[in-house]
Amino acid sequence: MGMGRVYRETSSPSAFKGLANSTNTSPAITTSTAVTETVNGSHQFKITGYTLSKGIGIGKYVASDTFTVGGYSWAIYFYPDGKSVEDNAEYVSLFIALASEGTDVRALFELTLLDQSGKERHKVHSHFGRPLDGGPYSLKYRGSMWGYKRFFKRTQLETSDYLKDDCLSVHCSVGVVRSYTEGPKIYSIPVPPSDIGQHFGKLLESGKGTDVNFEVDGEIFNAHKVVLAARSPVFRAQLFGPMKDNNTQCINVEDMEAPVFKALLHFIYCDALPNMEELTGSNLKWAFTLMSQHLLAAADRYGLERLRLLCEANLCEDVAINTVATTLALAEQHRCSHLKSVCLKFVAMPENLRAVMQTDGFEYLKESCPSVLTELLQYVARISEHSAIGSSHGNEAFLDGSDLNESLSTVQRHFPVLSLRMSEL
Repeated sequence: MGMGRVYRETSSPSAFKGLANSTNTSPAITTSTAVTETVNGSHQFKITGYTLSKGIGIGKYVASDTFTVGGYSWAIYFYPDGKSVEDNAEYVSLFIALASEGTDVRALFELTLLDQSGKERHKVHSHFGRPLDGGPYSLKYRGSMWGYKRFFKRTQLETSDYLKDDCLSVHCSVGVVRSYTEGPKIYSIPVPPSDIGQHFGKLLESGKGTDVNFEVDGEIFNAHKVVLAARSPVFRAQLFGPMKDNNTQCINVEDMEAPVFKALLHFIYCDALPNMEELTGSNLKWAFTLMSQHLLAAADRYGLERLRLLCEANLCEDVAINTVATTLALAEQHRCSHLKSVCLKFVAMPENLRAVMQTDGFEYLKESCPSVLTELLQYVARISEHSAIGSSHGNEAFLDGSDLNESLSTVQRHFPVLSLRMSEL
């Protein structure tokens, strides 16, 4: 670390001295700091089939995939028969190598052979956390290595807790040394977060400059073409495409409720969800879920991917008996794979299945998405299978197997055709 003073020059030292005396001011002082630090990263290398790797030959190795630390690529080399004869081939060798071009790359290293017994008695060779008499290790070119030719005696390794199921596990840490100089910070100005959404939201509220109107369920909404086109590819095609709607005085939006379209416009202008309680006029959870369902469908309809994902995330958190079937149908219709998986797992649980099948939403699911029921049977069967395995091991965390079998038979009684399909899988 270094500190320095810089004086502003004039025509000559004597002139500077005279100027300083005449104005009775001190020379300007600036500071800088030289910083040397490490950029750290690590890689875990699992070596399977150790027994098969024996006999590969002295000097031959198995290598990890390359990994990047500090802007350089690295790889771990393991020599089952040792790296060289003169260093006693009774040992296995372990090295970390520079795998990319570099000159005088200085780094700290740590190679750890992990104890797989759980006793945490790892075999560690490390530069980190110890005095460095010679400084960090320097690698001069691609292929330069750091490590140990006599890392572990082979006979001891093969009877140790480091070898389990014919596998070894190596953890490597690399700290690339870098240096840079920090100059003085002349100023620091706090920058507020973006408020563009607030400005566009006020523009929507004011209604100034609107040039397109929408009628939704008997309610009129005013908007700006350019804003809608910038945010939605569907609106862009509808308002500016070759087949654009010429009647922008009042575009009729079918199959959508007014509060949903209002929420859609709010997101388009503000890039955020509206206050659901204000929008629905209710603080009940099912009302929020219902709005999220309708808004997800609207988002998919107008190509608003971020809004669709926000709604999907909200619905994943609000899965309930009375709404999960309609949410599952929605997930299937609008290709929401994660939401679909969450719903299927929820419905398939024995304590939920019978109650869900008694809801009106389940009847809608049967009619609109019959293929989903096949997947539901698969989930129920999977849970039943896991329960049987858990019971055989005396695991009390699993539900009683009879409950699960009863759940599976409940589905099969209601859907004999699907049960036949399951038997064919």
